[in-house]
Amino acid sequence: MSLRLVTEETPGRGLVAVALTVAAGGDDDPPGRHGMAHLVEHLMFPRGEGQEAGGFVALVQEAGGMCNAETHRDHTVLHTVVPADALPDVLALEARRLLRFRPAPATVRSETAVIAEEIRAAGAGARLWDTVLAALHPGARHAYGTTAELTGVTAKETESFFRAHYRPERAVLSVVGDVDAGRVAALVEREFGAWARGLPTAPHIPSGGHVPSPHRPTLGVAIPYARDGVAVGHALADARGDFRLYVAQVVLCELLRRSRLPHLVATAPEVDAATVQCGYQGQWLASAAPDLALVLLGRVPGAGTEEAVGRWLEALGELAATPPGETELRRAARVLRAGCHRQSDSLPARAVTHARAALLLPHATPDALPAHLAAVTPADVSTAARALLAAPRTVHPLEGAAA
Repeated sequence: MSLRLVTEETPGRGLVAVALTVAAGGDDDPPGRHGMAHLVEHLMFPRGEGQEAGGFVALVQEAGGMCNAETHRDHTVLHTVVPADALPDVLALEARRLLRFRPAPATVRSETAVIAEEIRAAGAGARLWDTVLAALHPGARHAYGTTAELTGVTAKETESFFRAHYRPERAVLSVVGDVDAGRVAALVEREFGAWARGLPTAPHIPSGGHVPSPHRPTLGVAIPYARDGVAVGHALADARGDFRLYVAQVVLCELLRRSRLPHLVATAPEVDAATVQCGYQGQWLASAAPDLALVLLGRVPGAGTEEAVGRWLEALGELAATPPGETELRRAARVLRAGCHRQSDSLPARAVTHARAALLLPHATPDALPAHLAAVTPADVSTAARALLAAPRTVHPLEGAAA
């Protein structure tokens, strides 16, 4: 069976987390169907159509557990946490929904409507990210989807996507908790063997993907936003090709956010607000797809876009020329490390991170990340700043109209 299994024994907690991670995300959406991966994620939670009464979610809740899912640009993860003695039932349910993926047309329509509400709720922030991402990486979009492209999706289309992408060789199953690894392996072989054996060879379907963009510091399209300002997008280092530089850029952005940008706001007459984050909604390392650092600058009345951006580039240039002090660096790194430690205390988060590491980012195991952050030096931060200045960049005025 080509399904990869990762098991971590954490005895004494009485709980187990299961994460099924599949290498299928928004970048795999068929042309004209942006959001298909997101829709299939929703359809992986059957609500009683040919299933047990109440569906997958109700059965997990009956066992005293909870479940959820996330669609990213390069993968989808379905995660569940239950009492440890419910593991055999959860694995059986997990395999069953893979084997029985045949959504009814009515279910497809209802879940499409649910996603439309999610898209509306995401609002200006998602539109801003999408515009900046597409400018840096043409063809790439966040995984939410668009209401227009999802309208009219058929059950047959969702099944075709599922059969092409939800395959054992493209999946990792991670189990973390109060379990025995040998017993987990036996249960997985028993429950998932039929899924692996019952699949015909899938045709190759090229993903939408992206193509590298040239350095583009020119002015991009204006974006409606809550206030007047500027959005600057910088392409981050490829976490798969240069993980050390990527981590250093994450630390750089945290250092800027915590100490340099507040000083910028206090001293620069053109800027009255400034923040920076790595990854979609600040989720750095949420995927291995080419990522970006997003800078938002508030402009005071009468200040021009070029002047505001110039102030940001000056702050970045200072760090490129002169490494930060050890104290300033350690404050930023400690915040990020504490976040990693808090996340690793969660069994579902550990299961998701283990699977993501096995599928996409081998350096990013749950317990390795704090050490990578602690290893960043002042010289690494300067190198990260120089790399960010040299990387593709896009600038977008923010129009002060409520979205």
